[in-house]
Amino acid sequence: MTKVGLKEFRQDVEKYAKKATEGEVVVFKHSRPLFRVAPLDEEPWEEVIDFTKIKKGGVDLDELLARL
Repeated sequence: MTKVGLKEFRQDVEKYAKKATEGEVVVFKHSRPLFRVAPLDEEPWEEVIDFTKIKKGGVDLDELLARL
């Protein structure tokens, strides 16, 4: 677990986002924990359809909407 102050976290969010993929990052303000950043346990998105399999480069949005 990585502990970091709020000011430092805000100044280098990218660094701590990368650290969060390895484990929890707990953000403190005035020696009190505010929140934690942790990796997801599972993939948040479910693939419904891959438009690149229909047409190389994907499908034009206007074309797709016109067919709905």
